[in-house]
Amino acid sequence: MAVISATGIRKAYGANQVLDGLDLEIQPGEAVALLGPNGAGKTTTIEILLGFVSRNAGDVSVLGQDPARGQDERWRAKIGIAIQGGQDHPKWRVREFLEWVRAHYEESTQLRTVDELAETFGLNDHLDKPLLNLSGGLRRRLDLAAAVINRPELLVLDEPTTGLDPAVKRAVHDVVVDQIDSGTSLLLATHDLAEADRIADRIVIINEGGIVAEGSPNWLRAQVEGNAEVTWRQGGEAHVHVAEAPEEFVREILNQGGVSDLEVRRSSLEDAYLALLDPEHAGPAVWRGTSAVAGTVAESGSYVESEDENESGSRIETEVETENGAEAVRQAEAVRQAGSEPTETIGGTR
Repeated sequence: MAVISATGIRKAYGANQVLDGLDLEIQPGEAVALLGPNGAGKTTTIEILLGFVSRNAGDVSVLGQDPARGQDERWRAKIGIAIQGGQDHPKWRVREFLEWVRAHYEESTQLRTVDELAETFGLNDHLDKPLLNLSGGLRRRLDLAAAVINRPELLVLDEPTTGLDPAVKRAVHDVVVDQIDSGTSLLLATHDLAEADRIADRIVIINEGGIVAEGSPNWLRAQVEGNAEVTWRQGGEAHVHVAEAPEEFVREILNQGGVSDLEVRRSSLEDAYLALLDPEHAGPAVWRGTSAVAGTVAESGSYVESEDENESGSRIETEVETENGAEAVRQAEAVRQAGSEPTETIGGTR
């Protein structure tokens, strides 16, 4: 049974149609990221799925229950939530807040301790601070710590790492990935493409209240992949070449010798995101592709991803063995995440 099943969701505020027939399904253990511009309907979708906002039309089931028809404590205990605009007592201290959250799950045998959460989320030096005095970044860390305190079946995050420094952001990602690996399903709304690429099995792009594309990060990149840009140094000079099929060209320049700093840049997730949001981009009304959750076929028509795709698809390097051995071209990831420095080794691995 799907963890989240929503069909035909509609929501309007006056004349503003925020959601217009949105369908969404998440399988057990699947991590799904919602991407879209401001005002696309991501936060409203989450609020409806959690029962915070009523819908005008459509059917919704979350962990087997319609959130609009009342939620019992056992149902709520299965969901970890970190959303924008949470409210609580501003004079509480951080430790008091976490202990208060833990008290709601007294019967659970999987609770994380306050000290464990403080260490993971970098809160050790702030446990005695009033919530009122926390910076935006510290508040995000605290919300995330509270969301995973009970190792939930479903984790719902809305812009979870906004305002966090890179080290804390990576620590948060590690916690989320560990949670997914243990069987938790994830619904993540974010503007951070690198975050979605790292964490999500499937990305759903929303615009103007509906889905314009959904699929694995690799599949989305492939929909806009065109020419590749080859850059290299040879004879002390930098070179750039654009090719539709770069493998043969790379073979030729490597056989000439003296090549260094070779890179082949494919379409990035950002390229795909911007292109698929462009109304001038040729293609179907809704792009639907692969799901990375083995053994599942979503009703939307998504299928299991081929295992031979390049993991990141953003940058590859090409290695060629010369006439002394069999020629081979292989693709390997050269940039771990957006913003990383390009590698300088031909045929290097992750």
